[in-house]
Amino acid sequence: MTELRLPEPWLRGTLTDVAAVQRAVLHALELAKEDLQRWCGSLSDSELNARLDGIASVAFHIRHVARSMDRLLSYAEGKQLDNEQIAALKTELDAGATRSDLFAELDAALERSATRIRRFDMYGLEDARSVGLKRLPTTVGGLLVHVADHTQRHVGQAITTAKIVMARRG
Repeated sequence: MTELRLPEPWLRGTLTDVAAVQRAVLHALELAKEDLQRWCGSLSDSELNARLDGIASVAFHIRHVARSMDRLLSYAEGKQLDNEQIAALKTELDAGATRSDLFAELDAALERSATRIRRFDMYGLEDARSVGLKRLPTTVGGLLVHVADHTQRHVGQAITTAKIVMARRG
């Protein structure tokens, strides 16, 4: 029996109430959630935390997706990182995450991020922003697009790692 799959979120005709840039970012985040659930949702806690051949675990990538969206959106909002965000960044590689905790953190982060992304004014996408301690220059639009790009990059790495983990099950 073949799996019935919907077209990717950007091809579903949804979120038409949102400006094009924000809509594209939101669709990328929807796809990230679907792909992570599909490819990583059945992994055991130990499989999620496995560091095969020294590569980062699936848990790291899921945790990093959730937390990096928060950091990037803070920069887009014209803020610098607070102590809580910096502390969370330092624990992304920690082992021992459970599947339920990882996906709960991811789901909550995606929901919060979607709300924040919707708040941006499409006419403010060229507004200057800076990133990090070096205050590297970018724009609101650049940061929003990077939320999508960076998320998709780590989703791909999580899926690839998950496939390796599943292949080694035996």
